[in-house]
Amino acid sequence: MLFLGFSAGLPFALVAGTLTAWLASSSASMTDIGMFAWVGLLYSLKFLWAPLVDRLPIPVLGRLLGRRRSWMLLSQLGIALPLYLMASSDPAEGLTRIALLSVAVAFFSATQDIVIDAYRIEAVQQYVQGAMAAAYQLGYRVAMLVAVAGALYIADLGSWALAYQSMAVLMAVGIVTTLFIAEPKQQLRIIAAAGPLEWFDDAVIGPFREFFVRQGRSALLVIAFIALYRFSDLVLGVMANPFYIDIGFSLSEIATVTKVFGFIITMLGAALGGVSVAYFGINRPLIWGAFMLAITNLFFAGMAIHGEPDVSYLMVTISADNFAAGYTGTVFIAYLSGLTSAAYTATQYALFSSIMNFFGKLLSGFSGQIVAATDWTVFFVYASCMGIPAILLSFWVVRRSASGAKP
Repeated sequence: MLFLGFSAGLPFALVAGTLTAWLASSSASMTDIGMFAWVGLLYSLKFLWAPLVDRLPIPVLGRLLGRRRSWMLLSQLGIALPLYLMASSDPAEGLTRIALLSVAVAFFSATQDIVIDAYRIEAVQQYVQGAMAAAYQLGYRVAMLVAVAGALYIADLGSWALAYQSMAVLMAVGIVTTLFIAEPKQQLRIIAAAGPLEWFDDAVIGPFREFFVRQGRSALLVIAFIALYRFSDLVLGVMANPFYIDIGFSLSEIATVTKVFGFIITMLGAALGGVSVAYFGINRPLIWGAFMLAITNLFFAGMAIHGEPDVSYLMVTISADNFAAGYTGTVFIAYLSGLTSAAYTATQYALFSSIMNFFGKLLSGFSGQIVAATDWTVFFVYASCMGIPAILLSFWVVRRSASGAKP
């Protein structure tokens, strides 16, 4: 699971932060760079084809490896090949080609996530699930460190082509793991007694119906809170690397401070988020996190006003931003977990996490246009203001919880 987590985290970072750094280095416009955030929408929509991955066997390969491993291998090969082809692309001349290849990487990466999640649940008994999840998260975070900091170091010392070729080769970690692990001996849940309409009603309509019945008139406000909580973070995130490059930091400095040092701060924030939830419950940490996400964006505005590549200032900014990201990540996952129904845990959680990311990523695609039309300082203040609705709604959520409303 450690190695499968690595295989899952590697492509996600390469079509998110690392790609924007490459495009910024090649003098692509901020408008074009911002639009690449929409590639990440595929991760928010993976629930749409998850039933096919779950049920549809792959001819020949499925008989050789089994249903889960065959889909896993197909998705990993589908990631490695586009990554290798991206290495031979030039953003200055073939931006459309890079966009199409990055969409392919994101699609197969999201598909791999679906299969690995299913494998993790089916491969071991319930009492081992905590260890499986922990190993997966560790592998995922290490992969993101390699795919961002490692790729930036390689690009700085060699070239972007070498960086993406190296990342394509590293997908062998997941491929080899898939070939060596055993197919889980799960019992496939059959819904043969019900017809197609009954199956659709229970599997697709049921989770929505249960949520709206349970939440009543508050359902839309709960959905709005989920969609808006990480808005400010998502709006800013896609433009972070272009900002670092534009202000004058080298790729090695960006990799060392934002990824290596930032990785440690993120883990610290995540740990303290877990401690806060255990000690205070979910309510107060939820409000604190909403404030953190909005306020820490103003540190970037301070850097923009400073206007020089000051590494010490960058470390302070990354400390604030990554701590907030790690802290709120843990707190909000705890909130979403408590929001799901036991009858539809997996489906509702997938939907909630999709809502959490979808609208923020959609809006973040226009971030480059805002930078181009104004300046970095105005953009970061705008990103901070995007967190105000989440702060207001967090108070409503806490007050509603205190009144005894169902989660």
